[in-house]
Amino acid sequence: MERHTGDPRPDWARIVREQGMVYNTPGEGVGGGPRPYWDESVHYVFSMDEILSLEADVEVVHSMCLEAVDHVVTTERYRDFALPEWCWEAVGASWKRSDPHVYGRFDLRYDGSGPAKLLEYNADTPTTLLEASLLQWYWLKDVYPADDQWNSLHEKLVERWAEIKSRMPGDEVHFTWSGAESSGEDHITVGYLQETAAEAGLNTVGLAIEDIGWDAALDRFVDLEEAPMAAVFKLYPWEWVLSDQFGKHVTRSLPETLWLEPLWKSILSNKALLAVLWEMYPGHPNLLPAYLDQPGLLTEYVRKPRLGREGANIAIVAPGFEHQTGGVYGEEGYVYQLFDPLPEFDGYRPALGAWVVGDAAAGLGIRETVGLVTDNGAAFVPHRIQTSA
Repeated sequence: MERHTGDPRPDWARIVREQGMVYNTPGEGVGGGPRPYWDESVHYVFSMDEILSLEADVEVVHSMCLEAVDHVVTTERYRDFALPEWCWEAVGASWKRSDPHVYGRFDLRYDGSGPAKLLEYNADTPTTLLEASLLQWYWLKDVYPADDQWNSLHEKLVERWAEIKSRMPGDEVHFTWSGAESSGEDHITVGYLQETAAEAGLNTVGLAIEDIGWDAALDRFVDLEEAPMAAVFKLYPWEWVLSDQFGKHVTRSLPETLWLEPLWKSILSNKALLAVLWEMYPGHPNLLPAYLDQPGLLTEYVRKPRLGREGANIAIVAPGFEHQTGGVYGEEGYVYQLFDPLPEFDGYRPALGAWVVGDAAAGLGIRETVGLVTDNGAAFVPHRIQTSA
């Protein structure tokens, strides 16, 4: 694993904008100056052996995560995940029905010298999908056409939609995002997923989640045309859905309405998962020690809110590394994970985002930060697998 620098493609900004990246909030460089969010003046190079090792790690961790969901449902440990009691039965039923899932992203610590370590699992509403799937692939073909990339995201997404199609109540899926998200990233991510579903032969409809209606007479959800919604993909966190009356309608609509990601992913997308995994697989080489609500035996740790997002409300307790971020999360409690800082390359720290589609490892995206926490100041940088001399 090496960090390389080079000249961006001429007119790169126009190229990535035309490929769909209309959001471009600047990242932060060394010294505090701005850097492009998509930064192709930098990329990481991996050997094929490293990628094969990462791929194997990801599939092992994903299978352990599914075992953890089964454990939580079987032992009814929903309270540890701060899930409201009224939804417990529906969460368990969703898992027992094997409601289908589409994709997720593991955030990993990796420096090329040992196994990848799980930092967290973005299993419900992962973004950076367009960058990882299309943008960096076209970059590779333009700049390093002889090399390869860990990236089968597009093909696997199309295949996954084709698999899910056979389990759907019809052949139409409504793709929803929140109109309150102003950067455009969520809308673009949903639009890209909609394209992959259409490629798989599904009929698709896009609308903001705020525009979903509830027909009390029919006792079901309807779209802006008053048409019943048989399958709904939402880029909107389950913890937000379950916080109001809308969530109660959602649980009433199951299983007649298929929700993607499924309700059981409210367990996987919660950082309490990290502590449950450590209980189930203590000492596993792909895990870091983690505990619920207290640091246990840890003297150096990262305190993470169960339901935090974008690096908010993180506290690092370790000599020489004391750090805390602001935010609005933490009411549901915290998880304490061993502090294992991201490796440093030229003053930057890369976090690897390893993608899973269905139950298969599907690709890699990398975000770099100058700080200890991967947050909104991180930039996305591409990668390649060196196959040429």
